[in-house]
Amino acid sequence: MVSSACSSAPSSPPGERTQDHRCLRVLVVDDDSDAADSLMMLLKIFGHEVRVARDGPTALDLACADVPELMLVDLGLPGMGGCEVAWRARRTPELQEVVLVAFTGYGREEDQRRTFEAGFDHHLTKPVDPAALQELVARCSRAVRP
Repeated sequence: MVSSACSSAPSSPPGERTQDHRCLRVLVVDDDSDAADSLMMLLKIFGHEVRVARDGPTALDLACADVPELMLVDLGLPGMGGCEVAWRARRTPELQEVVLVAFTGYGREEDQRRTFEAGFDHHLTKPVDPAALQELVARCSRAVRP
């Protein structure tokens, strides 16, 4: 069972600044191991600290244990889908400020509307261009408080 609230604040200090952005604590949530691992490697190349969760309950547990600044969440997770993960995160006080990005193969206008209603801040459709991902993450890193 997933707790509805976190019991602690982030356990590590915010990342160091680089030329144009900060190192972010990122949580990738995807049940597809290849997709999650590829995204993790790409984000590490961009200079971010990355953890991976393979399902919604684990993602919420990890996020509550060490609050990320950014979560990239697949919508098509087994059991608890990505929209429910976002909905629960938005109702957990410590996770309300996390930037939530739907990272999914679902790209129709209806899917995008549904993600924003669930509490996502951004919607990226797979496969995503690495440059577009880097730009979004860089914008998020500049927006996150130091």
